[in-house]
Amino acid sequence: MPLAHINNAYTAITLIAISCIATSVHAQAVSVPNPTPVGLWRNIDDKTGQAKAEIRITTNAAGVLTGVIEKALTVPADLMCSLCTDERKDKPKLGMEIIQGAVKAEGKPLWQDGKILDPDNGKVYALRLTPVDNGNKLEVRGFIGPFGRTQTWLRIQ
Repeated sequence: MPLAHINNAYTAITLIAISCIATSVHAQAVSVPNPTPVGLWRNIDDKTGQAKAEIRITTNAAGVLTGVIEKALTVPADLMCSLCTDERKDKPKLGMEIIQGAVKAEGKPLWQDGKILDPDNGKVYALRLTPVDNGNKLEVRGFIGPFGRTQTWLRIQ
């Protein structure tokens, strides 16, 4: 086979491969058309930047979200929620439901109207969850009135 035919075939194969890779990358980038908070997340402390725990968020048939601490990533000073003031007082933080009652906002890519517990200080905050980065990150906003904090959690599953 002449060298020119081999070079042309090689060029064609290379272009096809590049096209396939580009199509695959594009498909991966839009693989989550409706990002959702449902899944396993690693929470990152907004003050220290350190990963603290893994939280699994699930939904029931009515679309209401709950979130449970599945794994601690740091050694907490207190394994129990001694500062909690509700039925979670003095219960283990591991396995504790910290997200309750969030529902999808009408026509918006966010979940709201729920509550989130900070088991380190025992306070319960209003909650807003917003998937970002094609659902690979979750902005978790806990607030009381106009005051609050936002953490960015990383999707594990």
